[in-house]
Amino acid sequence: MRYIDMLEPGGPGVMVLREKEIPVPKDDEILIKVHAAGVNRPDVLQRMGLYPMPPGVTNVMGLEVAGKVIAVGAGVKGFNIADRVCALTNGGGYAECVAVPSGQCLSVPIGLNMEEAAVLPETCFTVWTNVFDWAGLQKGERFLVHGGSSGIGTTAIQMARATGAEVYTTAGSPEKCEVCETLGATVAVNYRQQDFVEVIKKATDGYGVDVILDMVAGDYVNRNLELAAPGGRIVNIATLNGAEAQINMRLILLKRLVLSGSTLRPRPAEKKAAIAASLKEKIWPLIENKQISPQMAARFPLAQAAKAHRLMESGKHIGKIVLNVMEEQ
Repeated sequence: MRYIDMLEPGGPGVMVLREKEIPVPKDDEILIKVHAAGVNRPDVLQRMGLYPMPPGVTNVMGLEVAGKVIAVGAGVKGFNIADRVCALTNGGGYAECVAVPSGQCLSVPIGLNMEEAAVLPETCFTVWTNVFDWAGLQKGERFLVHGGSSGIGTTAIQMARATGAEVYTTAGSPEKCEVCETLGATVAVNYRQQDFVEVIKKATDGYGVDVILDMVAGDYVNRNLELAAPGGRIVNIATLNGAEAQINMRLILLKRLVLSGSTLRPRPAEKKAAIAASLKEKIWPLIENKQISPQMAARFPLAQAAKAHRLMESGKHIGKIVLNVMEEQ
């Protein structure tokens, strides 16, 4: 099979197209003939040598795919040959075939093509576990997601809005803010021109927000604490502005805030399977009735993975970037 390899850690140019043996699925895995693979920020970090692999995980990039089942492990139930599936992989998605624990696989939602399905798992798993499981966002609460035009952001806006929350977001241009509001954000703040704390406090009559999903960290940490409502929950999932911050503990104490963080990839298979089950019950029906739809920024053939990474790093995209593995260069 063809796959994307790395010559060494570095820029997009270190990625090369090579061939290797097709993986053999373990008893709890299914083997997927990959039609499309999503491109995500952790892939970029892995390529740069900044995202260490969990023990026993392939070093081939790619955290989400869609395709057809071509082999089933001896202990797998619920999936059959030729089923159309999308999956949260532990790695290995930038390839023509990938073996994935069956609990991390879901049927392709009715009405979606393979490219659209391929960009669902990583973002949907991430948003569900952090915003709903971890932070416990409830109907009627106020929710803020930073980077609203990103893959995570466009997904979080739609999931929160579809489940009854009032949504606020930040983005880096008028065009991106307009897209966020079209997707369901009550207010989208252009962080390059406005202070999001000031704008959102005014919009909420001083109340603030109940849940914040933050990929920025750095100087955003204390600003999130300032904006959080009493009893607010803040979850950090990335550190684009830096991993260190001096925290105002007084705000945490006075407002009874919860400040936490998480990563998805190292979590055990049974935890990921539980997230998949929740998505199947709560979110897949919303996708099938068009309340939530994947926002597609660009598509590239597998051989042009470097171009996909350059676009990701530019920050100019809105929504998800996908590799069409079936398409030739």
